[in-house]
Amino acid sequence: MQFITLNNGIEMPQLGFGVWQVPDDEVTPAVEKALEVGYRSIDTAKVYENERGVGKAIANSGVSREKLFITTKVWNSDQGYDNTLKAFDESLEKLGLNYIDLYLIHWPTPEFDDYVDTYKAIEKLYNDGKVRAIGVCNFNMEHLQRILDECDVVPAVNQVECHPYLQQNELKEFCRQNNIYLEAWSPLMQGGEVLNNEIIKDIAEKHSKTPAQVIIRWHLQNGSIVIPKSVTPSRIEQNFDVFDFELSSDDMENIKSLNRDERKGPEPSEMNVR
Repeated sequence: MQFITLNNGIEMPQLGFGVWQVPDDEVTPAVEKALEVGYRSIDTAKVYENERGVGKAIANSGVSREKLFITTKVWNSDQGYDNTLKAFDESLEKLGLNYIDLYLIHWPTPEFDDYVDTYKAIEKLYNDGKVRAIGVCNFNMEHLQRILDECDVVPAVNQVECHPYLQQNELKEFCRQNNIYLEAWSPLMQGGEVLNNEIIKDIAEKHSKTPAQVIIRWHLQNGSIVIPKSVTPSRIEQNFDVFDFELSSDDMENIKSLNRDERKGPEPSEMNVR
């Protein structure tokens, strides 16, 4: 495993395990498998409705709590200062934990304009020692800038959609300049056409790796945190087996050429669902 150091000095595994769209009754065996393989970072959220199943897997795993890095998120309908504090307590209870390693705002939902108050509540959780690090998801540069201007704690992480067809280069640079780590969700484009791209397939063949492994490796070498998701045991293992090879500078440039600014998910400034 490779670790990165967040802007408050906390270490976080650079490769984690995501559980978006995994039902609660399926998430426990999936997370147990991930922990058995060697993952130590698990990314969930209230809206995934599987925090309880994730907590059960953690309890069953036998892995000591201090070796784990658990992320969850406050959902859009729970935003606002008091609502966020209540939502956090509910997530903590479902997960069966005493603290969260990383707590994130799931979307800015700018139409409602309460993500600054929401972030201030997360700052309180951080200052009270209930969360080791805090951050945001799906924030564009203008949303991040408001947090930087109006709040006290610089977000440690901005988790956004990112894959070879949506490389987020301008946002990555903004995050780098402000000491914020970019974390990639949908890093394999939800198993979409990028896995069949001829350039990716050629690089995979050269390294005797799968296209998914090449893309995960590309994220890691770009300095991003990455959280692939799978419920298939063999793929959970494959997605973790990315530390025994390195992409060349030509490989990295060839993948860089694939950017299309093509999203699978919503544009953050337009996502106002509650």
